[in-house]
Amino acid sequence: MADLDAVLEQLRAERKRAEGELKQLEKVIAQLSKVKIRGPQASLRSGNHMKRRLSAAARERIAAAQRKRWAKVRAQSRKPL
Repeated sequence: MADLDAVLEQLRAERKRAEGELKQLEKVIAQLSKVKIRGPQASLRSGNHMKRRLSAAARERIAAAQRKRWAKVRAQSRKPL
């Protein structure tokens, strides 16, 4: 029975230590929950970011550049080795 009493005492000590750690974690969580996010990333984290929109002219320039790149690829694939 002495072994059982020693085991129970160890378990109680471990529970007390774990409770202390939990209290510390709760304090840290409470402090962190009070912190406000500031800076350029703040709007992204809160979900209030604006979607960027391209003008029609910008989309056409991008499309023209892509067509030019594809034409170059096709021209190179047609050349005999």
